[in-house]
Amino acid sequence: MLIVTGASGQLGRRIVANLLALVPAERIGVSARDPGKLADLAALGVRVRQGDFEDAESLHHAWEGAERLLLVSSNAGATGGDTLKQHATAIEAARVLKVDRVLYTSQISCAENSHFAPGRSHAATESMLATSGLRWTALRHGFYAASAVSMNAVAFKTGALVAPLDGKVSWTTHDDLAAADAKLLVAESVIDGPTPPLTGSEALDLADLASLAGQLTGKTIVRTIIGDDEMTADARSRGVPEAATEFMMGYYLAARSGEFAPVDRTLASVLGRAPETMRSYLAKAFQGGAGRAVTVA
Repeated sequence: MLIVTGASGQLGRRIVANLLALVPAERIGVSARDPGKLADLAALGVRVRQGDFEDAESLHHAWEGAERLLLVSSNAGATGGDTLKQHATAIEAARVLKVDRVLYTSQISCAENSHFAPGRSHAATESMLATSGLRWTALRHGFYAASAVSMNAVAFKTGALVAPLDGKVSWTTHDDLAAADAKLLVAESVIDGPTPPLTGSEALDLADLASLAGQLTGKTIVRTIIGDDEMTADARSRGVPEAATEFMMGYYLAARSGEFAPVDRTLASVLGRAPETMRSYLAKAFQGGAGRAVTVA
């Protein structure tokens, strides 16, 4: 059985939708903290079970009979949880169940010395997998295109994109990554260890995004660079939690260091087509058709 965790999330749901086009529903099992959110999948014949990374026993039940496990990374750290503890619990459960292969959703910035906190978390998780005795694949996703929209929603509306110095980012859509993840989960030929970067076909910085957004909306969007200290002070004055401020600053430091910039053809090769461009993605986002909609007045 092919198991997908976090199946009620943005990525997990898309992965399952793609899997249903590749294998019969009875070969697919999914887990989520709240299985009630997955009644539609159960109605299609997908096995739906409750599974919580904080509860090893729940994972043993949820992943029973797993041949391959697609482990969607936890975002617990964003709300004060312990992401690495959760990943350790999940990896140990996979080991106990003798899962043949674990495919883990890692990220392009994966490195012990990454400026971006999730990049360091992914590196630690990949190290856990490497010493687990399991066969594993780390799906090194490009930075989500949806983040380009959510991070800059106010700027796209007001026409003032004010932020610290950044760098090129190979923005990549959830849809493209989910389609590739599903294909790799069922593929006979597998990649051991980390994949090459799974990215879109171009890398764009905030100035590029401002230009694209301006072309698509017909309004002028000005990119203004401010100092790191100014951004931090402004965030604190607005009551942004310290952890969130550090996370945002980590993004800018990582971007200007080139951590998100690599562009690779592996995603296109897996998909058998070119990945969606940011021009196309932003056009749909401004019309309310991709990720979180942005209304530009």
